[in-house]
Amino acid sequence: MDAKHPSIRENEYVTNARATLRDLSLRIIPVVNKDKKLIGVISRREIMTISSAISPIEVKGVMTEPKQTATLTDDAFETIKRMIKLDEWYIPVVNAADEKIYKGVLGLQNFIEAILKTSPEKLSKPVSEAMCKDPLVISSPDDEVDNVWRLMQEHSFAGLPVTKKNKLIGIVTQQDLLRRGRNFPEFEANKGRHRAPSKISDLMTTGIVTVQPSVKVIRVAKIMVSKDIGRIPVTDDKGNLIGIIDREDVANLIINERVK
Repeated sequence: MDAKHPSIRENEYVTNARATLRDLSLRIIPVVNKDKKLIGVISRREIMTISSAISPIEVKGVMTEPKQTATLTDDAFETIKRMIKLDEWYIPVVNAADEKIYKGVLGLQNFIEAILKTSPEKLSKPVSEAMCKDPLVISSPDDEVDNVWRLMQEHSFAGLPVTKKNKLIGIVTQQDLLRRGRNFPEFEANKGRHRAPSKISDLMTTGIVTVQPSVKVIRVAKIMVSKDIGRIPVTDDKGNLIGIIDREDVANLIINERVK
């Protein structure tokens, strides 16, 4: 786990949480009371529903109950298995189930990094055996940010590849939306506004890392850890997008190899 992962007090403003998520490239921030007891969590999903740069809303007004928490003594493999089942990439860690004193955050990348050091042989399969072969994509860089944001919310995706005639040209993530605050989705847009809607081409990341399906997963895992990348598109030798592999795919491969 990451024992240095920041937390936030329940009575702080949501704008402070947003700045922390954006500036530190975090997915969640655990919410604690004055005694450091875990009482909730706030994620990009909640933050991205607030488009105002100045908001009087406090964290306790938008925080949610964690779907899962772990204690310092929980079995790592069993914890990761449950995280995958719940589609949670990050969960808070507490000292004990009855006291709930916040101690840090466990992320899939922490698990992958540990396996790279202790059992790299579990990552010897080719990417083709672990990747998602029919990924959801943004089929045009001219798609409006609001529509893509809604798509992310609907499918609980933190990032989507952008294609043009099936050629991979970029990727857009929740972090891109947070970093470019002026492009925050605004549901009022459907009621009419004077400015032109922002397009994905305005904020997507280009020149991204890709791999081919024959590459070993261990190479993908090393890239994810060293560059803090959550997902890597898979392309053929002509640059056509044929899949995507993310941290959950890598962690799931490790779990399945252990079962064998």
